[in-house]
Amino acid sequence: MQSFEIDKSDLLRIKTALEGNDAELQLVLNEYHASEIAMLFEKLPLEDKERIINILPIEVASEVIAEMGEDQNAGELLINLHPDKRSEIVEEMDYDDATDIISQLDEDEQHEILEDIDEEDASSIRALLKYEEDTAGGIMNSDVIKININLDKKDALDEIIRQSEEMEEFYTVYVVDDYDVLQGIISIKSIIKAKAEAHVRDLVNTDFVFVKADLDQEDVASLISQYNLTTIPVVDDDMRLLGRVTVDDIIDVMEQENTEDILKISGVSEDEELGGNWKDAVKSRLPWLIINLGTAYLAASVIRSFDSTVQQLPILAAYMTIIAGMGGNAATQSLAVTVRRISLTDLSDKQAYDTVLKEFLVGMLNGAGNGLIVFFIAWFYDANVLLGLVLFLAMTGNLIVAGLTGATIPLVLKRVGIDPAVASSIIITTFTDCAGFLLPLWFATKLLLHH
Repeated sequence: MQSFEIDKSDLLRIKTALEGNDAELQLVLNEYHASEIAMLFEKLPLEDKERIINILPIEVASEVIAEMGEDQNAGELLINLHPDKRSEIVEEMDYDDATDIISQLDEDEQHEILEDIDEEDASSIRALLKYEEDTAGGIMNSDVIKININLDKKDALDEIIRQSEEMEEFYTVYVVDDYDVLQGIISIKSIIKAKAEAHVRDLVNTDFVFVKADLDQEDVASLISQYNLTTIPVVDDDMRLLGRVTVDDIIDVMEQENTEDILKISGVSEDEELGGNWKDAVKSRLPWLIINLGTAYLAASVIRSFDSTVQQLPILAAYMTIIAGMGGNAATQSLAVTVRRISLTDLSDKQAYDTVLKEFLVGMLNGAGNGLIVFFIAWFYDANVLLGLVLFLAMTGNLIVAGLTGATIPLVLKRVGIDPAVASSIIITTFTDCAGFLLPLWFATKLLLHH
């Protein structure tokens, strides 16, 4: 199946269908998957979304709302529906999806929704609402297949069949004792292949990976990736089974974390939603731009201190911007690689040292390569070998600075407990801008003016 992208023709088709009656609209909607309808919702006003949800079958409507992005205000859409329709949709959803959407609402609206739905469903959602949204408890689904360790094969299979009637899919069967304490996992295959007189106790695999409810979602994702799991059980401090995190939840987590890192490295707060309004964007970005303005003045002060050199060698002004810009680009490359390494694993002292050494060597070689290019440009274009030497040394030096700061700054920030993705770019830009101006001016002063 090919991936779906919002096309003008699809959007026009939906909008045209919205002008007709419900039967015509239903026929058009039947041609789209729930996730595709959720994508089309990005371009539709709230009243059109409500009408579509009211037309769709409950199974499809619940999936559409669950597939809506965080910035699409699925909670607002849900609270605007008729209470009966809303209750049916929430009861159809997986508990983790319902919790994510209900958590977007204020307490009164949450209470209103939970009061109207089945008490068992409401109880499960209330339990999930207690956890921080970026923890294992916050992303887990409390729907699990669990059997008692004391059951025999026949009773175990009967119990699995009974519980699975309410679940769309499951990957693993969890084995618990009389107190709901997790004892291990068991596969359907092993139960089916076992002899008739076999007991769960003889088949259970007690060597399994689990997570506590308060573990950060990034660490959960790392464990699922490391052990190639499709699902991982979530337990409390007493090893009582609370729920499970599945690989599809982790895909969403990885997308969310990657988006946050990209925004942070760019100096944009994670509080700014991708679809947010201009006020949120200004509030999020202005503080970082003001800080950046301060660092720019610091770089400008370097030029002011070499005022006489600039007056005597105005050609340097053009080359300095090139050297500073190249340093910024090289530092961004080094920073991106280092932050990614930090996010994937906690680096040991040796790994951190090797990272810095590697970026130093890369910076030196890239600097020398680019330095030779500007050397020959200055030699042939400006007919000045010494100017070429100055630019070669400055370019090499600034790319070394870029490599060292791009690797060292995020590692240091991580060690002192500051998110390296947030603060690194501002600090590194200061270093590369200052070095990009200082090095050519200093070398020019020493080699050209004093020659």
